[in-house]
Amino acid sequence: MNTTINADPQELAKFSELAHRWWDPESEFRPLHMINPLRLDWIASLVPLAGKRVLDVGCGGGILADSMARRGADVLGIDLASKPLKVAQLHAMEAGTPSIAYREVAAEALALESPAAFDVVTCMEMLEHVPDPSSIVRACATLVKPGGWVFFSTINRNPKSFLFAIVGAEHVLQMLPKGTHEYARFIRPSELGRWCRDAGLDASGTRGLEYNPLTRRYWMSNDTSVNYLVACRKSA
Repeated sequence: MNTTINADPQELAKFSELAHRWWDPESEFRPLHMINPLRLDWIASLVPLAGKRVLDVGCGGGILADSMARRGADVLGIDLASKPLKVAQLHAMEAGTPSIAYREVAAEALALESPAAFDVVTCMEMLEHVPDPSSIVRACATLVKPGGWVFFSTINRNPKSFLFAIVGAEHVLQMLPKGTHEYARFIRPSELGRWCRDAGLDASGTRGLEYNPLTRRYWMSNDTSVNYLVACRKSA
């Protein structure tokens, strides 16, 4: 497995600069706060989280990791951006979040250290920010136990996703800072599906995330043309 650091220094710096705003629901991270209950409920509908050992890869400031811990999971969040990790740790201390820990470590390095150590692995909104997303998929597959679940979310690559995720979200609606996303790094479901199969993961379900700018509301749907989530199980 590739042991070099699979990270883009510019991407790490971009999210580190905003770290202090991670838990402000009206900040640049508002979309994450809005979609988190949807993601959490979908994950929990497929695998009850109570008592599970869960890894959140690319956890950032800990929004999903924290909420999974509050559902009764024993959660480890990992990231390579140290400032968001410190924000996540501070929030967990202040909020008294149970059974949660954070580490600054690459997914590939942790996969070498702790293979098949987790019941559930999540990797949300991260694959489109790293140089080699297929390496992250392989690491997640190594980290999960046989029969365990792996969840990914990312952005499709097509004209509609360019219009919605970059032109709309970053420039027109200004929901995200300009430059948050790079179109060439978006990932088609067929590409992610191939990486999952190659890593020994069987796709069990796919969902799309949609947004209405008038009502400022997100919802889950079967439309995977822009934001989408994939649930996989590791072959037993």
